[in-house]
Amino acid sequence: MQANEITRRDVLVQAGALLSGIALGGVGTAGAAATSKGAASAPAAAAGRITIGKDLTVNRLGFGAMRITGAGIWGDPPDIDEAKRVLRRAVEIGVNFIDTADSYGPEVSERLIAEALYPYPKGLVIATKGGIVRPGPDKWVRDGRPEHLREACEASLRRLRVERIDLYQLHAIDSAVPLEDSLGEIAKLQKEGKIRHVGVSNFDVDELARGRKVVEIVSVQNRYNVSDRSSDPVLAACERDGLAFIPWSPLSQSPRDSHAGSRAALEQWAAGHKVSFPQAAIAWLLARSPAMLPIPGTSKVEHLEENVAAAALKITPEEMRAIG
Repeated sequence: MQANEITRRDVLVQAGALLSGIALGGVGTAGAAATSKGAASAPAAAAGRITIGKDLTVNRLGFGAMRITGAGIWGDPPDIDEAKRVLRRAVEIGVNFIDTADSYGPEVSERLIAEALYPYPKGLVIATKGGIVRPGPDKWVRDGRPEHLREACEASLRRLRVERIDLYQLHAIDSAVPLEDSLGEIAKLQKEGKIRHVGVSNFDVDELARGRKVVEIVSVQNRYNVSDRSSDPVLAACERDGLAFIPWSPLSQSPRDSHAGSRAALEQWAAGHKVSFPQAAIAWLLARSPAMLPIPGTSKVEHLEENVAAAALKITPEEMRAIG
């Protein structure tokens, strides 16, 4: 069978074989060490590896922890136990990069990560973000004031139960505050040992260039999917300079999307290979660039396992050209 002929059934069978060999001891206990050792042979490892900031190497398929919250990304999730099972299962099947933010809940996502996974297994990288406040469900207000970012970072440290955050990202630029001031405070926090590496989110290529004059930036997290490639210049900068590119909204469509034909072609590819569109979308991101670190999120273990199984899907260069 050719690599491009793999089907959804094949993907799930391969993943199942790997899953059966992974110890299911509780993550956050002595079982975490065994889980970490098995991560290299777990389903997420099929995506390959990527290094963030020259010293953090993770599997190139992470988990976005926004959806382990309530409706409107507000409050606790309907099933807290299931949310914790999702987090533990993610680590068990080889996910060793988890992305969150203090605004998810707010505070809920970070708190649940610590409750489910602390003490953290060796090699697990937890990235979080600051710079957005939440007045209510589905409401997002930017706050890039240095004093707010300091308070936000120190609160994240407490919730995550860590002394240093592996990757701290400015969630978005506040139009009322120069990005140099916001990133300047984050740079101070890094010098104080509270942050290991600095990332940014929702930056264009010019803003990225300005930010890199203030502090070393190792990653960018922007909206990116087969339909919306408005961040292609940012992705190119990441590829050129060895930064990780973390795409959010891997499945979304909106009026600003300019590659509807490519989405349709990818849907046809998914149907032809008998895989779900979310799996195809993840595979497309992985094939798009070696700088890509997808972080699909979910609140259900079943969906998590299907997403991670997509790491085994391969879209050939010829198929990528046909999709467009």
